[in-house]
Amino acid sequence: MMDWTDRHCRYFLRRLSRHTRLYTEMVNTGAILRGDAQRHLRFDAAEHPLALQLGGSEAQALARSAAIGAGFGYDEINLNCGCPSDRVQEGRFGACLMGEPQRVAAAVSAMRAVCGIPVTVKCRIGIDDSEDYVFLRSFVETVAAAGCEVFVVHARKAWLSGLSPKENREIPPLRYEQVYRLKQEFPQLQIAINGGIRTLEDCAKHLLHVDGVMLGREAYENPYLLAQVDRQLFGDTHTPPNREEVVLGLRPYVEQELAAGTALGQITRHLLGLFKGQPGGRAFRRHLSEHAHRRNAAWPVIEDALALTASRAAERPTLVLA
Repeated sequence: MMDWTDRHCRYFLRRLSRHTRLYTEMVNTGAILRGDAQRHLRFDAAEHPLALQLGGSEAQALARSAAIGAGFGYDEINLNCGCPSDRVQEGRFGACLMGEPQRVAAAVSAMRAVCGIPVTVKCRIGIDDSEDYVFLRSFVETVAAAGCEVFVVHARKAWLSGLSPKENREIPPLRYEQVYRLKQEFPQLQIAINGGIRTLEDCAKHLLHVDGVMLGREAYENPYLLAQVDRQLFGDTHTPPNREEVVLGLRPYVEQELAAGTALGQITRHLLGLFKGQPGGRAFRRHLSEHAHRRNAAWPVIEDALALTASRAAERPTLVLA
């Protein structure tokens, strides 16, 4: 979810669910240690519970980055061993690390020694021709021995060459049964499943076999899905906000960010899917896309998008049975 789940996205998603654990986009250790750590790591306190997802392969660099992340107040440090992009592989991290379980174990051990918060791993079920369950089991067993107690497993293998990141999310078949088996054989570990999951009903079915479910692009492209998560999966009885309430609740944050120099479009780009499948939803997306990126765009652009959405919805013909 690089370039997607930035701090503006996460603040917005938190308006929809109180309990869902949010993850940052993957942040390279180099960006933290040699770049602007404040820009990459700052977040609003409302985003908790929140995990920092790191990309890297050198144990000491990961340890230093994890310690910095813990200092910023994150609740979890997650090591990405699942991203298959060429750019990530050039840095010798992401999914290619599954081929070096001892290196991952050493990194986990080094991070745990300095950060004082849970260190978790996100991985695939395999890479290239190493896709049998024995490969996955060996990887998890090795890394768990270093103290990792939580694994988020994308139930597809990754091809490290020949497929784009998008194709790696779609072409390799989903093998949920391998993730289920992992939980059966390692009951002491927390196992979460990821990949191709689009509804809360599907989440509930997976939770009969594993401890958690990670949603990625579906939650981004259809964010209102999260509005029912607290009630359906966490047993929270509070009334979820409607879409308009979610947007209006963002006003203090938006105005604060605009005053700090953030462009409105950097925030509103994450809202485009909020009215997906709803009357007036296309008008909402179009208005924000056309106006939020203009110079000096401010809160009234969002208000106008809401008003236009309501107007389009009111114009929609209804079926009357006489």
